[in-house]
Amino acid sequence: MKKILGEQRRQLLLDKLKETADPLKGGELASLMGVSRQVIVGDMTLLKAKGEPIIATSQGYLYMRETADDDLYRVLACFHKPEDTQDELYVLVDAGVTVKDVTIEHPVYGELTAGIHVSSRREVDMFMQRVRETGASYLLELTGGLHLHTITAPNVAILEQAMNDMRAAGYLLEESE
Repeated sequence: MKKILGEQRRQLLLDKLKETADPLKGGELASLMGVSRQVIVGDMTLLKAKGEPIIATSQGYLYMRETADDDLYRVLACFHKPEDTQDELYVLVDAGVTVKDVTIEHPVYGELTAGIHVSSRREVDMFMQRVRETGASYLLELTGGLHLHTITAPNVAILEQAMNDMRAAGYLLEESE
């Protein structure tokens, strides 16, 4: 493929991201554009700096569309060991929610949030594989297991089911009575 230059390439990348709801890997975009993956990383940084709502997930780049007005969300306070992360995410996606992110309260940096964006076991498996491949640490390791998840669902019943399932699994942190 012929190398596509600068602004034209970034516009093509933006168009490609907007036309799919699936994550696009940097390597695939690089091959498509005839450039290196590092050039794509730079392009994505420039697009983000221009205000484009692009996020990098473990599955690839996503263009964040506005959520539907009837799409509901909750923030769950969670607590578990790092080795329970996969099971926790399975509990959530099995209930039918999308896990948007994880947030911790860092003593120096304040609130730190990282996108997760998983809605199925397959996506959880891909996320976990990426963690293993990179040797990355979980944010919850900085707080002894305490963290927040933003979850979304099309209705309250699904959000309630997710909360009940998290409570039953022992991952939901709740105020003492």
